[in-house]
Amino acid sequence: MQTYLLDNTVEINQQRKRPLLMICPGGGYEFTSDREAEPIAMQALAKGYHACVLRYSLSPKAHFPESLLELATAVSLVRENAEEWHVDTDKIIVTGFSAGGHLAASLGVFWNKTWFRHLLDKPDLAQPNGLLLAYPVISNGEYGHQNSFKALLGADYNNPEKRFLTSLENQVDEQTPRTFIWHTGADETVPMENSLLFAQKLRANQVPFSLHIFLNGGHGLSLAVKETESRYGNGVQSEVAQWFNLFDQWVKTNF
Repeated sequence: MQTYLLDNTVEINQQRKRPLLMICPGGGYEFTSDREAEPIAMQALAKGYHACVLRYSLSPKAHFPESLLELATAVSLVRENAEEWHVDTDKIIVTGFSAGGHLAASLGVFWNKTWFRHLLDKPDLAQPNGLLLAYPVISNGEYGHQNSFKALLGADYNNPEKRFLTSLENQVDEQTPRTFIWHTGADETVPMENSLLFAQKLRANQVPFSLHIFLNGGHGLSLAVKETESRYGNGVQSEVAQWFNLFDQWVKTNF
C-alpha cells in the first residue's frame, strides 16, 4: 500500500483531520492500472484528502477472497494509524475503478457479514464509511464482465454459490455504506447496468447514494483528462471530467 498524506501546518490548522480515499485501481483482477492509481491520489490531495493506493494481489496467484482480505487489512491499518496520520475516521472512503470497483464494493457489502468477519483479526476496523465506485464491475449476470470474474474466482468460476456471492447486487443490505457511483452510457466493456443494478439495491435498502451516468465516453476513463488518457486515445471527456468535483461536493454535503 502506497500512502499519500498531507502534512498539517501552523498556517492552517495543526489539528486538522482529513478524509481519506483508499484507492483500488482496476485491471480485470489481472493487473492494477497506473492510470487509476497515483493520478487519483494526486487529485485527492489537491482537494484536501489523504489517499492510499492498494496494489492488491491478482490472478493467477490470488483468487477470491484474498484481495478482499488485503483491502480489509489496509483499511484497518489506516484506522490504527489515524491519530498519527491525521485521518478523520468517519470519512474513510473506499474507492475503486472497474474491477477495483468490484473490490471496493465487495468490502462495502461484506464487511458486516459473519463469514467475512470470522476471517479478520479486528473486523470492526475494516468498516468503510463510504464508497466511490467508478464504472464498477458489479454483476456477473447478463451485464457481467466475465473475464474479471474468471480471474477473480479461478477454478470456482462455474460454482453457482460463488457466482451468486460475488455478484454484488445480491449482497447489498441496509448496512452497506453510502455510495457515490459514476458510469458512462457508452461503456461497452462494463455496461452501465452494473451501476444501475447496484443503485437499485441501495435504494431498496434505503442506503443513501448519488448516481451519475454520463452520455459519452468508453470504459476506463480515470479522470477523463489528458493526463490520464490511455495510449489508445479517446480518454478525454470534458463532461465526465467533472466527476471528482461532484464527488467532493457529495462528501462535503453528506459526511
